[in-house]
Amino acid sequence: MSTVTYRIAGPADAPAVRALIESGYRGDSARKGWSNEADLLDGDRTTPEEVAAMIAAPEKRVLLAERDGALVGTVTITDLGGGLAYMGLLCIDPDLQAGGLGRALVSEVEKLAAREFGATRMELIVVDARTELIAWYERRGYVRTGELRPFPLPLDVSFQMVVLERPLLQLGA
Repeated sequence: MSTVTYRIAGPADAPAVRALIESGYRGDSARKGWSNEADLLDGDRTTPEEVAAMIAAPEKRVLLAERDGALVGTVTITDLGGGLAYMGLLCIDPDLQAGGLGRALVSEVEKLAAREFGATRMELIVVDARTELIAWYERRGYVRTGELRPFPLPLDVSFQMVVLERPLLQLGA
């Protein structure tokens, strides 16, 4: 198996990043992987403008994982200040899920958050209906804070967002 390399996304990467996010979160292609929202939500997960804005935002980093020049994973972090970073939009190519890429990408982005933002804690949110994904993050050392947030989109859904957090100091990043 080829080596995976990591780099920060630039403006030219926006179309590929969006395509990967859409294929991993929604629609029939997402159903190939274990970690998707295809059976919970319809429609696009992002817009081209949202992805371009994420890549351009000075308080964010979009980390790419590539194998043999092909994009195989992406994740976004945001500097929230006070030593706290937020991780979101973790996505692995559905055909390559369950092979350790997600775990490796999370490890890389945690180091990036500590290095780039001075983060000592990482926060993320997961739809409460995604119990298998919450358990996956818990196996990575994330713990539920007890906080539930409203679903971030104005949809007629009963979902809430479970907040998880992990200290980054122990990583030696």
